[in-house]
Amino acid sequence: MRRWLIELLKSETILIVASVLALVSCLIVPPDADYKSYVHMSTISQLCCLMLVVCGFQRIGVFRIIGSRLLHRVSTARGLVITLIALTYFSAMLITNDVALVTFIPFAISVLIMANMEDRAVLVGTLMTIGANVGSMLTPIGNAHNLYLKALTGMPATEMIGIMAPYSALAAVMLVVISCVVFGKKPVSEFNELDGSGIEQGVLAPESGKHQPDEIRITGYGAGYGGWRTVVYALLFAVCLLAVNGVIPLWLMCAIVFAAFLFCDRKVFKHVDWGLPLTFTMFFIFIGNMKRVPEFYRLAASLVDAHPLEVAVGSSQLISNVPTTLLLSGFCDQWRPLIIGTNVGGMGTLIASMASLIGYKNVTRKYPHQKGKYLAVYTGVNAVFVAVLLTLSWIIEP
Repeated sequence: MRRWLIELLKSETILIVASVLALVSCLIVPPDADYKSYVHMSTISQLCCLMLVVCGFQRIGVFRIIGSRLLHRVSTARGLVITLIALTYFSAMLITNDVALVTFIPFAISVLIMANMEDRAVLVGTLMTIGANVGSMLTPIGNAHNLYLKALTGMPATEMIGIMAPYSALAAVMLVVISCVVFGKKPVSEFNELDGSGIEQGVLAPESGKHQPDEIRITGYGAGYGGWRTVVYALLFAVCLLAVNGVIPLWLMCAIVFAAFLFCDRKVFKHVDWGLPLTFTMFFIFIGNMKRVPEFYRLAASLVDAHPLEVAVGSSQLISNVPTTLLLSGFCDQWRPLIIGTNVGGMGTLIASMASLIGYKNVTRKYPHQKGKYLAVYTGVNAVFVAVLLTLSWIIEP
């Protein structure tokens, strides 16, 4: 029991904190009829459906299969690293930064071992994590807090993309420059003898006697890109995008997505991280209650309104950018600086974006003796990115 509680505290720290805050706020503002307006159901429904679809894609291995095909074209260490970073950068725009890292960091470690580049695992893991964070900042569906801000403000997706495009693009250029400077043109001959399927099999199932990943157990090895499920999931993803952009009603999206997975893969419901929408709900209750306390509201609003961008960046370093977004949005209506601040604030400390912990855990699980090195490299490189992007915001924003 004790061990279970410790693991729960480690894995669901933010949810537990949010639940405690919600409970305390309920003591300050007793439950009444106004509570029903607290929870932003459009955000919760969109988030749940997107999580289901992305988890479905993940379970049939579409993303790692695509990655293995791309790596077949790599011939140098520089090209290898840029390809791995590009995988998290571009995939995070559509499948969120945490899913991109869950998928591609273990994949990258296996690839680096095959390429005799294990000594670069810490730096590559850091750059891939940054790639996921700066890629996800570009789109409303790239991470949970952007999805919430879009639903809250009703802002068109094109406008949100336009706001974050300069920052995402500059960060991508920085990643390419760092890769070109640090990693040379050393040939990666290990991949020359393998086609895409060979790389994929070497990463996914190097030993037939070991535990088989979902993408092999569900579809069978060599079943291509998940067969008919890929087509179904792609259509479901399109349904989610239509709902996010207000083309179809949310109830129809939920009905289609949930019904489809009851038929295609019921186990998806078990693998989705339901703690995230529950965390959102707890924060919605806390914020809704505290907005009804005049003294607290005036104090919070005065602090945020003065420098919303900088407050968002700073707060994210301490409590991560998702809780920061939920908290500050209750006391601030300056949406543009809030969007920029919470996205740029996802870099910096290891907890600035909770997705960053995925990269750390995967790299240090394989190389436990390099925890200190990872923290030092990650913090140093991220500090450079935050400084550059924050400077860019001061130039662009009036």
